[in-house]
Amino acid sequence: MHTIQEYHNALSGEEKKIAHLLAREIAHDLPDGDHKIWHGHPVWFLDENPLVGYSKLKSGIQLMFWSGQSFDEEALSPEGQFKAAAIVYGSAGEISLADLKRWLEKARRIQWDYKNIVKRKGVLERLK
Repeated sequence: MHTIQEYHNALSGEEKKIAHLLAREIAHDLPDGDHKIWHGHPVWFLDENPLVGYSKLKSGIQLMFWSGQSFDEEALSPEGQFKAAAIVYGSAGEISLADLKRWLEKARRIQWDYKNIVKRKGVLERLK
């Protein structure tokens, strides 16, 4: 898949609703962000640094924030070995637009430098 639309087209009913809603809200709140399919999933970037993306899991659509563990948000669970945190949605009705908006604002303000993680041999540094 090369585009986010192609990614969405491969999803089924409720998954597609979730993905469309997330894409619309993310694009609205991060209008200056670049977006593309990255490692097989839709991801939004600021200055080449990944901020937010989503992917299909068996349990639903996972929304992940690369710096999400620093957001201090109970609804987001730690994901992976770095600073990422995520939430999984089984239906579009589970998405709180107020929470999503707040998390996207935090994603813009609170960033860890994933862009240079390889150069720094796996060490993350806080940006801004």
